[in-house]
Amino acid sequence: MTSEPAGDDLPGAAGRVAREKPELWKALQALGAAAGKAGPLDAKTRRLVTLALAIGADSEGATHSHARRALAEGLSADELHHIAYLAITTLGWPHAIRALTWIEDYTRPGT
Repeated sequence: MTSEPAGDDLPGAAGRVAREKPELWKALQALGAAAGKAGPLDAKTRRLVTLALAIGADSEGATHSHARRALAEGLSADELHHIAYLAITTLGWPHAIRALTWIEDYTRPGT
């Protein structure tokens, strides 16, 4: 899994805070790296799980971030869409479809 972008690459308030408080950003990065090494999941599975968690949290920003990073890491649009479809029975149709549209912001831009 690739690391989170440098503070300059983060959107909006997240980027501002990362630039103004780089020690917080570095601590978050270290925690994420430690969490990734804390168990047996491979990088692809970890990325799909973090995307699912972002969807479950109803976070557009986190869903965008994990979808964008998943594509950069070679996951397919179909794999990302499947995560949204799996959310239907747990989170409900509207929540899952909203998440799908957030993923499609990167898998089907301009549609």
